[in-house]
Amino acid sequence: MFCMFHKSACILIFILGISFHTHGFTIKNDSTSRIHYDSLTESLYHALGNEDLSFDAFSFAYQGYQKLIAEHVVDKKDILTVIDFNKSSKEDRFFIIDLQKHKIIHESLVAHGKNSGWDIPESFSNMANSLKSSLGFFLTGETYQGKHGLSLKLDGLEKGINDNARERNIVIHSADYVSESFIDKVGRLGRSFGCPSLPIKNYTEVIDIIKERSLIFIFSNQLDYFKTSKFL
Repeated sequence: MFCMFHKSACILIFILGISFHTHGFTIKNDSTSRIHYDSLTESLYHALGNEDLSFDAFSFAYQGYQKLIAEHVVDKKDILTVIDFNKSSKEDRFFIIDLQKHKIIHESLVAHGKNSGWDIPESFSNMANSLKSSLGFFLTGETYQGKHGLSLKLDGLEKGINDNARERNIVIHSADYVSESFIDKVGRLGRSFGCPSLPIKNYTEVIDIIKERSLIFIFSNQLDYFKTSKFL
C-alpha cells in the first residue's frame, strides 16, 4: 500500500509491513508510532525556519538519511543536502542543512538535465547519454579539476535508479547558466547534461561543506521512484 500525505496531515510514506529505525526507536506501521515519527520530523522541519524547502522534500530526505546513518554509509553526519526538483528552476531548490545546528546554511538555484524537462523536470533516468537527471540518494565523493573547473563526484546509492552516476560523469560543478541573469534572458534556468549544476557565486565554499561522503537527496514526487527506493 502506497500513500503520500501533505504536511497538514500525517506526513511520510508508509508501506505495509515495513519498519525502520530512527533516534533509537523502531517505527512500525501503526498509528501511535506514525504520529510520534511525524511529530519528530515536523518539529525538526519547523526548527529550520525556512519554507523555501518543502516539508515533503525534507521528510523523505530525513527518512533515508536516518536509514543510511544506521547502516554506517554516511561519514559526514551533520550535513544533509536536499535538491527539490518539484520546484521551478527559477526558484532556489538546492538546500544544505546543518542537522546539528537545525539550520539551513545554504540555498541556491540548481540546474537539471536538459532532457528531464523545460522548467520543472518530469522525466528522470539512470542511463548513459540520456542527458537526464536522476532521483534519489547520493553520496558525495572526491573533488577534481574538470572542464568546468572544480567539480565534485557523486556516487548513486540506489541500484537501477542512480547507481550509474559515476560512470555517467554526473557531478556537481558550477556553470554561468545557473544564474538570475540567464533566467531573465530565457525565462528559465539553463540546463545541464544531467548534473546538478550550481551558481558560480560561493561555489567553492559549498563544495567544501558537502564533499567527502555527505548525503544528497534529489526529490520529485515521481510515484515510480517511491515504489522502487529501498530507503523510503
